[in-house]
Amino acid sequence: MSTTAGIIIVGGGLAAARTAEQLRRSEFSGPITIVSDEDHLPYDRPPLSKEVLSGKLDDVTLKPAEFYAENDITLLLGTAATSVDPQAKQLTLADGRTLDYDELVIATGLVPKRIPSLPDLAGIRVLRSYDESMALRRQAGSARHAVVIGAGFIGCEVAASLRGLGVNVVLVEPQPAPLASVLGQQIGELVARLHRDEGVDVRCGVGVADVRGTGDVEKVILDDGAELDADLVVVGIGSTPATGWLEGSGIELDNGVVCDATGRTSTPHVWAIGDVASWRNTFGKQVRVEHWSNVADQARVLVPAMLGQDVPAAVTVPYFWSDQYDVKIQCLGEPGADDTVHVVSDDGRKFLAYYERDGVVTGVVGGGMPGKVMKARAKIAAGAPISDLLG
Repeated sequence: MSTTAGIIIVGGGLAAARTAEQLRRSEFSGPITIVSDEDHLPYDRPPLSKEVLSGKLDDVTLKPAEFYAENDITLLLGTAATSVDPQAKQLTLADGRTLDYDELVIATGLVPKRIPSLPDLAGIRVLRSYDESMALRRQAGSARHAVVIGAGFIGCEVAASLRGLGVNVVLVEPQPAPLASVLGQQIGELVARLHRDEGVDVRCGVGVADVRGTGDVEKVILDDGAELDADLVVVGIGSTPATGWLEGSGIELDNGVVCDATGRTSTPHVWAIGDVASWRNTFGKQVRVEHWSNVADQARVLVPAMLGQDVPAAVTVPYFWSDQYDVKIQCLGEPGADDTVHVVSDDGRKFLAYYERDGVVTGVVGGGMPGKVMKARAKIAAGAPISDLLG
């Protein structure tokens, strides 16, 4: 590996920061450069829809500037990577600069989906970046009526944060319940109950037909004919991998950057990590995991593979969580929306459920029951029969 080009990491979030940190921990002494299209130091994104939006937190920086200086990590902020030439091992930036690399790590994350048919009105927002979260927070300070389109995790968290700020919120979801496509309708209805108890108007099985206003958003028209007052609309209908800049590079793309089980792409000396990366799991399937805890696990595998060191076994039990009001919703394992669900505890707000497929436990989901969720880890990892947890 050359001592001049070194390793370039493209991205400004957790995956970029963790990769750089892991490289130095692994005693890599060559140049490391982080390239980000944002002006901010690499920061944590999960709080954007919760603590930042609600006004409880302003600083989500992962590491202070001193960390990068002390570890001789170069930061090129405020300029996007626009293309890569794997044959020349060269990255082109939006400002026209080109950078040579020995190894390239793609950590560009996700881009929020938008609804192309919506008009260009002030007050229609998506949430992915820190600046978007702060802008949404400022607008929420004067908003009276908000419509959140999409009741996935981001939509539910935004709805909870806006409700906590005193905004009247309508949560609109075409699926039969919030999170139904991820956790199934049964658990989705428990999440809907949580929001309704907090005063959110949850409308499922219906979509948005139109958004109207003059300059500013004023009305949201649902496809059942209902008209909703709105001076704020947040679109939370999911995200797509940020891979547009890689088109034509020859790097294999399919629902993200296609990688093997260590983050190695189809192109030599190019790797991918985090939300943008589709890794091959232990069953030989390509899986792209959009969870915070997954990044550190991947970095501990990718970095040794890149440096030719011993690669540790990958963690096999995925975990994620979502904070909504005073309830932490946690998911351990890989439950599917079509799995059989066993709700073993429900006090009207907090709940615990086990998921079963072909007699085997696939996951556990709990609301406000962290201890009981984490106790199931070993059973899930072992592929234990559901009777072990229900007996």
